[in-house]
Amino acid sequence: MISKTKRHLTLAIAAAAFACALPAHAQAQRVIKISHQFPAATTEDGDFRDRLVRRFAAEVEKQSKGSLKFEIYPGSSLMKTNSQIGALRKSALDMSLVPLAYGGGEIPQVNITLMPTLVSSYEQGMRWKTAPIGKELDRILADKNIKIVTWVWQAGGIASTKKTVVAPDDAKGLKFRGGSKEMDQMLKGAGAAVTGMPSSEIYSAMQSGVLDAALTSSTSLISFRLQEFSKYVTTARNKSFWFMFEPLLISKGLYDSLTPEQQKIISDVGASLEKFGVDEAKKDDQRMAEVFAKAGAKVADMDEKAFLAWRGVAEQTAFKDFAENIKGGRELLDMALSVK
Repeated sequence: MISKTKRHLTLAIAAAAFACALPAHAQAQRVIKISHQFPAATTEDGDFRDRLVRRFAAEVEKQSKGSLKFEIYPGSSLMKTNSQIGALRKSALDMSLVPLAYGGGEIPQVNITLMPTLVSSYEQGMRWKTAPIGKELDRILADKNIKIVTWVWQAGGIASTKKTVVAPDDAKGLKFRGGSKEMDQMLKGAGAAVTGMPSSEIYSAMQSGVLDAALTSSTSLISFRLQEFSKYVTTARNKSFWFMFEPLLISKGLYDSLTPEQQKIISDVGASLEKFGVDEAKKDDQRMAEVFAKAGAKVADMDEKAFLAWRGVAEQTAFKDFAENIKGGRELLDMALSVK
């Protein structure tokens, strides 16, 4: 005769197996929260990062037949901008679209994703995904309970209230927002006085005079309305030393808890949105110039000569520090530099 304990164990195993075999729509619904710092997009011209998140949520919900639903919190409405990477690590946040370099204080290796002059085109940045540098980033993040869902790169420009900033000499004496430890090091090397803050705080800092100039993505230059205070802007239409990795991320603990079918849906939908991200980021590089020109700002572009001058400063400051002081930094730089 089967004991009562064995009978209960057998029933539990059978129930678990049955649950795993159920189609996605028949399983318990999961509600996933997505946080980001950017303004909610109310039109098709709105911030493409919010639109990407909403497209992702709608398509995953559709393909999972409602077993996965999403709540989206734009504009840092769920938590502070700089708290998101740490919250993902601790499984206190489900998903976020966030500049990965914002996690550099906790995971120093990820600062390579906003290393000045290291990436010089969207195509080069996207090639990281399948190259050794991308695989190593996946490994580093997995160890910290984070998984990349969608690869998003953004070029950026320089807004200024004082003068046009194209070459390193132009930055001397300006109160500057860099955006990452490495960007700050390069700007200091060029003679700027650096102040750190997330892009969502640049508007008030420029309005109050705390900043004379700021580096950020083309999309953020538009979304945070920096044309209202800027008299000069340098675009990313031709060359830019700023290419920032700003992926859609998920807590690995959450991802691992999903069914294989749900995991595949999330991964496939995430990858399918990467072309949208590249296309929209490129559009914003051009649109940013138009928005600032319409507001009366003087618009400039960076050329190869200026880019190479910045590369020289970056190599002596940010590259050098990263290689010498970050665990595995030299190897990461070599892997990144090997991607053409």
